[in-house]
Amino acid sequence: MTVMRILLATLLNALALGAAAWLLPGIGITGTETPAGLMMAYVFVGAVFGLVNAVIKPILSFLAMPITCLTLGLFAVVINAAMLMLTAWLTDLTAGVVGVRFYVDSFFWDALLGAIIVALVSAVLGRFLLTAAPSGPAPR
Repeated sequence: MTVMRILLATLLNALALGAAAWLLPGIGITGTETPAGLMMAYVFVGAVFGLVNAVIKPILSFLAMPITCLTLGLFAVVINAAMLMLTAWLTDLTAGVVGVRFYVDSFFWDALLGAIIVALVSAVLGRFLLTAAPSGPAPR
């Protein structure tokens, strides 16, 4: 994975988290006053969210495979909500160093609806932004 693709995925996560924070009053970022600071805070939280999704989510998804199959895949939304809550917890731990705190008020409505919003926005933006490069020589 190239550096540009990682940066694009981080920006995509930041946009998806920003959309969830804009739509839900129980999700947001504290510790920034300026618009540029807010954008950088969302990029930082997007990077943490991407790291959580890359490292912890596959393990949790594998362990939860029986209940995910039993619920016909609906438990995947709960796993995504747990990743959102874990991101909020991790950024709360680093709030003293970075000065940015991402918060999710409650698991039941805010995290579950936020997970659905983040998944939808990521899917739509990823469809248009993270397209695969064509293979073979360039057309003339």
